[in-house]
Amino acid sequence: MKHTQILRTILIASQIIMLNKAYSQNKSTQSWPIADLPVVETPVFKTDTFNIVKYGAVNDGVTLNTVSINKAIADCSNKGGGVVLVPTGFWVTGPVELKSNVNLHLQSDAVLSFTRDLSQYKLVETNWEGLAAVRNQSPISGTNLVNVAITGQGIVDGNGDAWRMVKKEKLTDSQWKKLLASGGVLSEDKKIWYPTESSFKGSKIKGAGVIAPGKTVKDYEEIKDFLRPNLLVLTKCNKVLLEGVTFQNSPAWNLHPLMCENLTVRGITAKNPWYAQNGDGIDVESCKNVLIENSVFDVGDDGICIKSGRDEQGRRRGMPTENVLVRNCTVYHAHGGFVVGSEMSGGARNLFVTDCTFIGTDIGLRFKTTRGRGGVVEKVYIRNIGMKDIVGEAILFDMYYEAKDPVPLTGEQREAPKVVKLPVTEATPQFKDFHVSNVVCDGAEKAIFVRGLPEMNINNIYLENMTLQAKKGVEMEEAGQIQLKNIRLITRETKPVVNILNSNSLYFQGLTFNDGSDLLFSVNGDRSANITVSDTNTKNVKSVAEFNFGANKKALKIK
Repeated sequence: MKHTQILRTILIASQIIMLNKAYSQNKSTQSWPIADLPVVETPVFKTDTFNIVKYGAVNDGVTLNTVSINKAIADCSNKGGGVVLVPTGFWVTGPVELKSNVNLHLQSDAVLSFTRDLSQYKLVETNWEGLAAVRNQSPISGTNLVNVAITGQGIVDGNGDAWRMVKKEKLTDSQWKKLLASGGVLSEDKKIWYPTESSFKGSKIKGAGVIAPGKTVKDYEEIKDFLRPNLLVLTKCNKVLLEGVTFQNSPAWNLHPLMCENLTVRGITAKNPWYAQNGDGIDVESCKNVLIENSVFDVGDDGICIKSGRDEQGRRRGMPTENVLVRNCTVYHAHGGFVVGSEMSGGARNLFVTDCTFIGTDIGLRFKTTRGRGGVVEKVYIRNIGMKDIVGEAILFDMYYEAKDPVPLTGEQREAPKVVKLPVTEATPQFKDFHVSNVVCDGAEKAIFVRGLPEMNINNIYLENMTLQAKKGVEMEEAGQIQLKNIRLITRETKPVVNILNSNSLYFQGLTFNDGSDLLFSVNGDRSANITVSDTNTKNVKSVAEFNFGANKKALKIK
């Protein structure tokens, strides 16, 4: 108990020191509620060591070591816990089940390689994208555990290429030809490759794997190969540590802590091919008290993602992801650097992100949801973010998420969603009370994009102290109570710099933009109102504003 209290005290002190340093280095007037920062308890283990070699494990890249590794883990846990050692070498295994009080430690140059023999993974009832579902057993899993860790400098490889479908548009011609030569099955339009006939059959079933009334696990055998597992799933665990290890090549999501408490992720690397379908880095779902720091993500889907269940099931679970601190992380390729959604039906709050870098991600800060989700995402604090070569938007809030790649593929045509006002119900999602400051972006398609619902605007968003270089500037639809302070926009397109549609109570203070810009504001829609601009030099712009589609000139006031 004393040891745990000391760790907690050290963690709180380090957080306060870090934040005070951040405050002194910038001019932001926004403050973080330090009292709400998460206090994360870390697991403590006995020093007893259980070497998998003593349980019969063989380092030859061929022998299946499933039994040996699981015996070592079970023995360690039964004897009060300690360290299960995976020595340097190449160890092939089937599914590994973690136990309480066990630290699975991979030495440097140790590779834990999960078998490509899909028959080794049994179908189980689990959770997939926020819904109760049948999937293949995860390569590493654990449920209702206390004090559990995976540490070291080794590599966990999920052999995801044995499971994943691949889109033709995401490969070069030579890569595509090589993939076809390996076997597999093509979709009818010849644009998607599937590793097996079973995988292809599953792709044709809407909601494949979602547990239906009266169905048993056996009913899903015919499409087993389609039901790809997440590499690591820890469910309802307390005091979890992931440190130092590289997790890569996952069949679906890489790391999936679900309904866990006191989760520490430190110094890990999550890697996937950029084309990896559903190849997220980490998805923190319905967890409480989380620290993610000093880690690197280079993956096929979202990098660092916050979730809390999907639609009615997520609302019924009613477990928000809360008290999360993300700091000193780097995200390379990913659909989003730091992401919330789209499965956020249980809500999310008290999310803190600081001192992170996104390089080459599709979107930098990505907040996505859609009708039917419900849930409230609020009290989000983000600062000190650097971005480079962002393919889409630097900052995006979107309530019309369509479960598609954020950037259209070559030749792909997408229509804007139909805007229809619907009644507000428990299924109406909400984004509010976001504070984002000190952001630098060197290159993006669009600097800021905000798109709410007509019945539920995105509101109470505070954006401050940013320099954003992008092709396009700011676009806001169905937004309210948005404050932009000291935002510098360096854009290639300047007609307009800011595009507004049916939004109200927007405040621009200290906005700067290219000299000689063609049009500063395009105000559209009869519901646009109360747009205030102050401390902004409008002398060097060719046209200050235009008003279209019923917008009233009185909607815009420049002080």
